[in-house]
Amino acid sequence: MRDLFSTPPVVSVTELNKRVRVMLENQFETLWVGGELSNVKLASSGHWYFCLKDAGASIDCAMFRTRAQFLDFRPENGQQVEVRARVTLYEPRGSYQLVVEEVRKSGLGALYEAFEKLKARLAAEGLFEPARKRALPPFPRAIGIVTSPQAAGLRDVLTTLLRRAPMTPVILYPARVQGEGAAAQVARAIQVANLRAECDVLIVARGGGSLEDLWAFNEEVVARAIFASAIPIVSGVGHETDFTIADFVADVRAPTPTAAGALASPDSQALAEQLAAMQRRLMRGMQRVVQVRQQRLDHLARRLLTPSERLARDREALLHKARRLRRALPDFDRERRDLDRLAGRLSAAAARAAEDRRRRLAAARTALGHLDPTQVLARGYSIVRDADGHIRATSRGLEAGRALDITFSEGGAGVTVRDPR
Repeated sequence: MRDLFSTPPVVSVTELNKRVRVMLENQFETLWVGGELSNVKLASSGHWYFCLKDAGASIDCAMFRTRAQFLDFRPENGQQVEVRARVTLYEPRGSYQLVVEEVRKSGLGALYEAFEKLKARLAAEGLFEPARKRALPPFPRAIGIVTSPQAAGLRDVLTTLLRRAPMTPVILYPARVQGEGAAAQVARAIQVANLRAECDVLIVARGGGSLEDLWAFNEEVVARAIFASAIPIVSGVGHETDFTIADFVADVRAPTPTAAGALASPDSQALAEQLAAMQRRLMRGMQRVVQVRQQRLDHLARRLLTPSERLARDREALLHKARRLRRALPDFDRERRDLDRLAGRLSAAAARAAEDRRRRLAAARTALGHLDPTQVLARGYSIVRDADGHIRATSRGLEAGRALDITFSEGGAGVTVRDPR
């Protein structure tokens, strides 16, 4: 239990202001607050400071340079405005204030709401689809401009086109770009440009201004005309921070009228530089081709001969071939001598071979004579055969009365065994 007589903790002013700031910032989300501007000041830093008041109260406001640079009008005392801001506390002075992120003139809330509703509806219908957007022609035969002849944006576009593409014709389709009836005139000018078919790209342009000033380009009739255009359209409405329905429907959105002119036209200076570079490459290529052809011609010229030179060369070639032919012909005398020598050697070899064969035949005949059984019989031997014709070399097995046949060197006789031994 806390001591009832204990002293509560003491916080510093800095700590208190810090706690209050955190509490305020956590309590309130970013919100729109309406009132009258007073005590408006622009600091050298680029920050705006002012009070926002109504009949019953006022509050200090600060708009820092990073957000103030997007203002499309200059805040002045007495203006009725609506600010989108964060509630906070300036700690060094303990001052409750608003940190402003956006300022618009009072009554524009309805315009913003109408803008968002039309944008959502047209997006749902497919008017903003990237797939339907067309590429701009690189070299248009003519460039059309839909804008007011008195518009400052027209001068910017014409200056850009004159600098980049002085050779390209420019056609103006005049229309009011602000005030009552402006949207209908812009839509009609787009339709006229399509009916005449005089240009290949169309610029819809207007200089910067407030939301009310640019409202003609947020009208549905303009969006429908841009969507129906057969000519590619570049939207160059307002400044870089301005966005209109026309920007979303157009084939290309340019941040400014000047940029629209640059996007729609070829850069003649860049084209001239590219052409010069291509010309230099072409000249270098032609020089290389000529040099190669010259070298080939020189080579062919060296191979080209006069008739006398060709005859001399052919004569030399003929002599060379004759020498080779002579070297290739046989030496008949030498060949004949070699043939005679070989014939003699062949005859001698044949004689030796015949003599050798005669000796071998005689030796074989002598050896065969030794094996001739008639020669043996001539020395007193005989051949005994039994009745079956078998030669009997022994008396073993003979029986008395067996008939034998005896062959002598000359003649023979048949005998009968009488006494086998």
